[in-house]
Amino acid sequence: MTKLRIVVTNPLAEENARLLAELEPRLEVVYEPELLGPVSVTSGGHNRTAFQRTPEQQERYEEMIDSADALFGVPGGSGKALARTVAANPRLRWVHTIPAGGGQQVKAAQLDAAALERIVFTTSAGVYSEPLAEFAALGVLAGAKQVPWLLQKQRAHEWGASRIFGSVRGSTVLVVGLGSIGRAVAAKLAALGVRVVGIHRRHVDVPGVERIAPVERFADEAREADAIVMCLPGTDATLKILGAEVFAAAKPGITIVNVGRGTTIDEPALIEALRSQTVGMAVLDVTAAEPLDPASPLWDLPGVLLSPHTAGLAHGDMRLVTEIVADNARRLLDGEPLRNIVDTVEFY
Repeated sequence: MTKLRIVVTNPLAEENARLLAELEPRLEVVYEPELLGPVSVTSGGHNRTAFQRTPEQQERYEEMIDSADALFGVPGGSGKALARTVAANPRLRWVHTIPAGGGQQVKAAQLDAAALERIVFTTSAGVYSEPLAEFAALGVLAGAKQVPWLLQKQRAHEWGASRIFGSVRGSTVLVVGLGSIGRAVAAKLAALGVRVVGIHRRHVDVPGVERIAPVERFADEAREADAIVMCLPGTDATLKILGAEVFAAAKPGITIVNVGRGTTIDEPALIEALRSQTVGMAVLDVTAAEPLDPASPLWDLPGVLLSPHTAGLAHGDMRLVTEIVADNARRLLDGEPLRNIVDTVEFY
């Protein structure tokens, strides 16, 4: 191929659309912002508000994406919309999913083997790792410094008696999942003097990690841990991997942080562990179902800090995503392997 027609499917700042064309001149960039919806400046260029096209706009939008060799983003983040355009567009050969965990969007499309063979799917893995690692470090620190107790006393206008806080220096933290996010978390925690133990299904060399234990030893390792940081994708293999067995083994008052996917924690078991104070604090960027049900006890339990799946977003991150897309476009045109390819067996 000498040219590649790539269609931008989701809100994107105009400067990033221009950057894409500048970084890879062989791209024919199709960018129709009036069909994509507004770009939110306060969320780093992402847009989470519903955008309704008129019937005429929807027809134009579908014609546009059905003319693509490649897509910058899954249409509307919807597996159903992705399945529709895959069926309608036999020339489509590459889709870049904007989330780091975009494999779940591909899984939701329920594509057949022929489609999964024809089209390569990639993600933005790595872009969101540093902000998420900072949030994870915040969570570990908040647990050690007993932030729920501090807030309780402050809201009661009570000075409170002196108490000794924990220290992250010399503490043990399990980092579960050592992909790009887990590696960034391990580096940040190690810099704080934390003894980092990785939980991973195979041995890998990760700076800052003292040793790696297999998933089968998760509960055993929790006995000595002061905090657990979940950095796993949402797959069938990771479903509720942190549950009652681990909580039962854990040191009382342990801190739980989740910057991976909400489905990796058994939420009813977490709620029970918070109520019994087996878990001293849970810092969650994600929940099993999003948005979180207004009736969920997680909203009101004193040891919980919630973020609406936004801890990974930062100003400038869509520029980094655009740079990955441009680099992968070059690789595709030059016949080189692409970065961040989705595993279409486990979809991560």
